Amino acid sequence: MKIVVLAGGLSPEREVSLSTGTMVCNALREKGQDAILVDLFYGVEELPGDMESFFADKTPLSPYVIESAVPDLSRLREESRNRPYGTIGKNVIELCKAADIVFMALHGEPGENGMVQAMLDMLDIKYTGAGYRGSAIAMDKALTKHILVSRGINTAEDIMLKRGDPLPDVPLPCIVKPCSGGSSIGVRKVFDKADVLPAVEEAFKYENDILIEKFVSGREITCGVLGDTALPPAEVIPKGDFYDYAHKYQSGLITEVCPAELPAEVTEEVQKISLQVFRALGLEVYARMDFIYDGRKFYCLEANTLPGMTPTSHLPQEAKAMGISYPDLCMRIIQLSLEKYNK
Repeated sequence: MKIVVLAGGLSPEREVSLSTGTMVCNALREKGQDAILVDLFYGVEELPGDMESFFADKTPLSPYVIESAVPDLSRLREESRNRPYGTIGKNVIELCKAADIVFMALHGEPGENGMVQAMLDMLDIKYTGAGYRGSAIAMDKALTKHILVSRGINTAEDIMLKRGDPLPDVPLPCIVKPCSGGSSIGVRKVFDKADVLPAVEEAFKYENDILIEKFVSGREITCGVLGDTALPPAEVIPKGDFYDYAHKYQSGLITEVCPAELPAEVTEEVQKISLQVFRALGLEVYARMDFIYDGRKFYCLEANTLPGMTPTSHLPQEAKAMGISYPDLCMRIIQLSLEKYNK
């Protein structure tokens, strides 16, 4: 199969996406597929006369190293204003059209909020994972919480703020976060009243809508869904007070236990809730749900429609605990995605 692994873009999660894309591309090449890694933002300057040979390259790509700080994208954003094709790189569409399927390795906007999926749908290009509607819903944490509450699924109490709204009294401790972000970018845990405004200002650097959630103390549990099966859940234990961007992508900053050390009935419960969230949001193929478990019940934090596939990511570890290797996981995602188009 000819496969474009689409990564990069202009999201603050750009580097995470490039790490995911590099690993996925190498895994697909290992499985004998004709896979190429394409940066959504940069694209490919010149297309070869022989497209088949372009896809046939099996040279392993060097691992992409994620820096500890969130990337500064101001230069790239300025560059996008001065080129005719904007934020979509040169020849990206042509390459996607030439492929049998596009493996979505994007994180954050515009790949995880459904915009790229909608564009590919209009061009009749097949891609992996959820469609544009489910992607857009899951990316919006406020809308997600509204849907989950209507289905009887626990989430943390919250207040939604739009840019310019007066700052209300908020419960302490609390979590302040962008409404549609990922990788804990712009997220702060707040204990003191004096720290609320700086946390709000930080979140507004990334989006015009933010959430202030009542802090729920407990164990951090993730649980992936692949097809119609919930994977073994994992527990994340950060070495420090908060599971931030650096903790997520720098080795040695967290302890992960997979499968999570939970009683069998509690494991079954979080798997059941994960499937309920997956279906309530209209998701397809695969996703990962994040929870806080307070010892009595689970609180769903979010659903990730394009979960990370980096060396420290949870979904591959959960699949491995079920006997699915990383290359086989990538192929299973493609298989399930192609089946979606045959229904």
